[in-house]
Amino acid sequence: MKVAIVCDWLTNVGGAEKVLLEIHHLYPKAPIYTSKYSPRGINWFSDADVRTGWLQIFPVCFRRILGPLRQRWFSKLDLTEYDLVISVTGAEAKAVSKLKPGAKHISYCHVPTQYYWQLYDMYVKNPGFGIFNPIVRFFFKLLVKPLREKDFEAAQRVDEFVTISGYAKELIAKYYKREATVIHPPVEIKDFVNKGAEKGNYYIVTSRQVNWKRLDLAVRACRELKRELLVVGEGPEHRKLIKIAGNSEFVKFLPLKGKEELSKLLAGAKGYIFPSLEPFGIAPVEALSCGCPVIALSKGGTLDYIKDGKNGILFDKQTTGALKDAILTFEKKQFDPSKVSETAREFGVERFDREIKEFVNEKVV
Repeated sequence: MKVAIVCDWLTNVGGAEKVLLEIHHLYPKAPIYTSKYSPRGINWFSDADVRTGWLQIFPVCFRRILGPLRQRWFSKLDLTEYDLVISVTGAEAKAVSKLKPGAKHISYCHVPTQYYWQLYDMYVKNPGFGIFNPIVRFFFKLLVKPLREKDFEAAQRVDEFVTISGYAKELIAKYYKREATVIHPPVEIKDFVNKGAEKGNYYIVTSRQVNWKRLDLAVRACRELKRELLVVGEGPEHRKLIKIAGNSEFVKFLPLKGKEELSKLLAGAKGYIFPSLEPFGIAPVEALSCGCPVIALSKGGTLDYIKDGKNGILFDKQTTGALKDAILTFEKKQFDPSKVSETAREFGVERFDREIKEFVNEKVV
């Protein structure tokens, strides 16, 4: 069986890329087709046959305005030599349509394209282009209807949908009118790193710094409560977050860390703060595996793994006040790091590999 893998883009490290990497490990001979590849931004696929097209000429910073061109490029991509196409996507890669008769297209869809559907209002409010926001906003409002129509049409051509959580399954049903099978993404489960060691007195967030992840809430809450917060990572919101932190001695910004160093930081943290509304969230599960309880928004994919009072605390609203209350509630609780770590076990890589293979065997082979 000849297999091809398709993904939206490969320009940075994130949860979607971790899913793609594991599917690459399952099908190492399958070429990976993508709209844009930046080995400097992500060096995980040096052993893979990564194939791009004319969209590769655009700089990485143009990615967020190339949706219409990506839809067209993926729809014209010739995949007629393959028996199975697996798209790993949260945007336009599911638009592939040039398949040979009898070939199957399985889409591991993280979520319907967020800037067309569930996060449209937030994107329009702040597209993230600074002084050019009014221009981008105008054209996006003008184009969003036909873009949604094409996105919906692409979803109807998919043979089978797989997705990452119960929340994402509901969104696929709502916007695409399609059923999806939940296979939680692979999480690199760590043996509890810091057994017997004292916990530090800091909270931690590790995330791509973009506006919809609402890291500003964590920065504001910890600044106002005078709680130490480590903000690990980078992204277009980095300068804004530094400005929000002001001169606070309690908020510290750290660059991206290697896996072992990050694991030690997570194991030593008092808690992990996760204020995002996300379809899953691999990073907080990695924190759990290191024995670090999580303070998370009680919506989205977190409900699949955060058990209120057992391995973390849930809060209802994306506001600084709600997060501050959650932190104060969290500090009244006692969490056993080894028991917290155990709650992440069911999300490991071996489980993902087994479930994906079983699904493919059932639907395709």
